[in-house]
Amino acid sequence: MRAYLAVAFSTIVIAACGTGEFSDLKEFVDQSGQGLRGRVEPLPQVKPYEPMSYNAFDLPDPFKPRKIEPEKGSAGSGPAPDLSRRKEPLEAYPLESLKMVGTLERANQRWALIKTPDNNLYRVRKGNFMGQNFGTIAMITESSITLKELIQDTTGSWSERTSNLQLQEEEEKKR
Repeated sequence: MRAYLAVAFSTIVIAACGTGEFSDLKEFVDQSGQGLRGRVEPLPQVKPYEPMSYNAFDLPDPFKPRKIEPEKGSAGSGPAPDLSRRKEPLEAYPLESLKMVGTLERANQRWALIKTPDNNLYRVRKGNFMGQNFGTIAMITESSITLKELIQDTTGSWSERTSNLQLQEEEEKKR
């Protein structure tokens, strides 16, 4: 019974709230919207769809990697390293990590002293190998070592480049 009374009372209260007039509010809304009439420009004319034909079937696909074809006769030409020979200890290190720290000379034979990153000292002479690019020592002077390295390019052919290893004694004294 009480529930029915609560529902009836709520209905009366809600109905009483909706009967008031808001004439001033209706008048304001009518007046404020009178001068605002939007002007919409007409839409541009839509061009009809024209399908495009694809005529590049004979061109290479840009989404597939290209294979580089070696030039005829160049893969076997030029100098090549002897892969069957026994490697020397200094070929395990990159050339940039090796340091020339001095030279020795006896009976017109000159040796260079090479220091490795793990502080081992090696004596090398002309014809020894060092570095990871099949570097052969071509010349030893008091202040540098000249090497002939063999580099393989993308086509598989070998080319020769010259590298130098300078004496590092002055840098060691500064530290």
